[in-house]
Amino acid sequence: MTDAWANAAGGERRVTAVTVGADLHLELRGPGLRTGLMDALREAVRTGRLTPGTRLPSSRTLAADLGLARNTVADAYAELVAEGWLTARQGSGTRVARRAEPRTKTAPGGPPARPVHRRPTHNLRAGTPDLGSFPRAEWLAASRRALTAAPNDAFDYGDQLGRVELRTVLADYLARTRGVYAAPERVVLCSGFVHGLSLMAQVLVARRGRAAGKAAGRAAGRAAGKGRAAVAVESYGLDFHRDILTAAGLRTPALALDELGTRTEELSSGPGGLRGVDAVLMTPAHQFPTGAALHPDRRAAVVDWARGAGGLILEDDYDGEFRYDRQPVGALQGLDPERVVYLGTASKSLAPGLRLAWMVLPRALVGEVIEAKGEVAAVPSAMDQLTLAEFISCGAYDRHVRSMRLRYRRRRDQLVEALAEHAPECRVTGISAGLHAVVELPPGTDERSMIEAAAWQGLAIQGLSGFRHPSVAPGRDALVIGYGAPTDSAWAGALDALCRVLP
Repeated sequence: MTDAWANAAGGERRVTAVTVGADLHLELRGPGLRTGLMDALREAVRTGRLTPGTRLPSSRTLAADLGLARNTVADAYAELVAEGWLTARQGSGTRVARRAEPRTKTAPGGPPARPVHRRPTHNLRAGTPDLGSFPRAEWLAASRRALTAAPNDAFDYGDQLGRVELRTVLADYLARTRGVYAAPERVVLCSGFVHGLSLMAQVLVARRGRAAGKAAGRAAGRAAGKGRAAVAVESYGLDFHRDILTAAGLRTPALALDELGTRTEELSSGPGGLRGVDAVLMTPAHQFPTGAALHPDRRAAVVDWARGAGGLILEDDYDGEFRYDRQPVGALQGLDPERVVYLGTASKSLAPGLRLAWMVLPRALVGEVIEAKGEVAAVPSAMDQLTLAEFISCGAYDRHVRSMRLRYRRRRDQLVEALAEHAPECRVTGISAGLHAVVELPPGTDERSMIEAAAWQGLAIQGLSGFRHPSVAPGRDALVIGYGAPTDSAWAGALDALCRVLP
């Protein structure tokens, strides 16, 4: 369908064209139709309405839709190809050139347009693994074996705990590699870490409500003194984890950090907001994002607090398999399985898109977590569960983790060496582990300006201040550099670009 209008002199024409290929809305203005078409196409590219790589209609199709002569469209296309706005290849048609970057328009009389950063070439954000190294062939082979051997009930709604095959395999694997005390009936499968944390938030709120109800039954008015349930969190961490807890109605006071990890003694002797909390959320093996490992004395102290106060420890073991300078320290859960909720995930070891995570619960919590899940169990796909069970059982998971451990260790070593050579005033802190490192900036260097400079180099990086708890005073200027996401072929370029940015 074509909707067109023209003035009496034929000097102005507005056309809405619905075509095979691109759906174009073009305003042809000026004394000549070819010039008007060229200007309209340039404007569509400048404003981003026609993005690089977009295939345009053939000259015959566009001419028919616009009511123009085919030669007019063909000549306009040819001239725009010569100018670099379009490309034309045999069998590929006419497309918007890849180098034709859209520019933001400035309204007449308005303020100058803000510069638009190009799309990042390299992702150096923390917490993302090398997705290009996902073991596709081995995963597919495990999936085929799992599907062949799957019992009929695997295609039903299933157990709220998750498939027993995966829970059994995980219990053995976690005991062997992380020192976790795990029986299959204590393992609950989740659709990611966030899902597990949300369930624990519901459990803690419900527990505080029951305690307040009992207190009110014993003495009217005492329930008000119980206050809201609280989960202490580390002073640096992921804001959306805190948001999950606060959205459930929990307070989230902050625990201080230093080079020995989280200052767990504050649970007993810290400010009033920390005394009487119901639980603490921690990353003891490799604090995120500062990179410290929890000191043995503090590991013992937090377990003693949990026993004495009747509290829970929520252990986020997000990258526990990736320690490079020594054997990984065992999970905190092994010190007291009845006081620690262990949360693990395949997001860093395999890929976050699998949505496979697990909790190893104290025995008394299993029923409460199942109740929080509700009647419709939110668990990962049964076939994905069975595939992961087979993937671990056949040894492919161990092989993949060992391979990625070597790869990430090599990248971290290269990062440290490159900074020592090109940015010696910057210091890498934290233990040699995980998928990221913290780079302390020299005094007087602004963290925000470094992030802005990196964006112009096509680098997506994060500042340490972006992970700070709202109640904590500003600290050191530092960058959090993730070395997991780039592919092997892209890593060298990303590292060179980073060195050009740093002071």
